[in-house]
Amino acid sequence: MAKTTLEDLKNRRSIRAFKSDPVRDEDLDAILEAGTYAPSGANKQSAVIVVVKDKAVRDKLEELNAEVLENPKAKPFYGAPLVLAVLVDQSKPTPVEDGALVLGNLQIAASAIGVGACWIHRARQVFESPDGKAFLEKWGLKGDYRGVGFCILGYPEGPAPQPAPRKADYIIRV
Repeated sequence: MAKTTLEDLKNRRSIRAFKSDPVRDEDLDAILEAGTYAPSGANKQSAVIVVVKDKAVRDKLEELNAEVLENPKAKPFYGAPLVLAVLVDQSKPTPVEDGALVLGNLQIAASAIGVGACWIHRARQVFESPDGKAFLEKWGLKGDYRGVGFCILGYPEGPAPQPAPRKADYIIRV
C-alpha cells in the first residue's frame, strides 16, 4: 500500500487540457472524500469544498479569476468540466494551511484514479469581490470565509506532462 501511495505522490501532475466528458459521480465522490480527510490545525476542519458543476457559475468564476489576472480573454480553468472551490473559515487557527492541505489531497486523489486536476490560484481575490461575496451568500456560507484555491477537474486530454527534475538542494539534513 505504501509503495502505491508514494508512486501516486510522485506521479501527480497539473493537468491543463481536458476532455469535455463530465467527471463520473463515483470518481468525484472519491476525490471529495479524500479532501475531507486532509489534516487540519487542531482538527478544526476549517475548509469547505464547493462543487461547481453548473456551467454558468463555472464560467462566471472563471471570468472573475481572469479579471484578477487583468486579462479578460484568459481561460484560467482550461476548459475543465468541473471546478471545486476550497474556502476556509478564517476564525479557525490555521485556515490557509488547512485549505492548502485539502487542495493537495484533492489533486493527489484525482491523479490516483485517472482524473486530471490543477490548483488554480486567485480564489482569495475572487471571493473578496462583490460578485464572489454574492456567491458565498447564495451558497449559505456565512461568516469570515476566504478562498484558498480552485481545483479544476476533468479527464485528461492526452498524456500528463513529464516531471521537472528535483533541485539539488531540496533537502538539508541537520
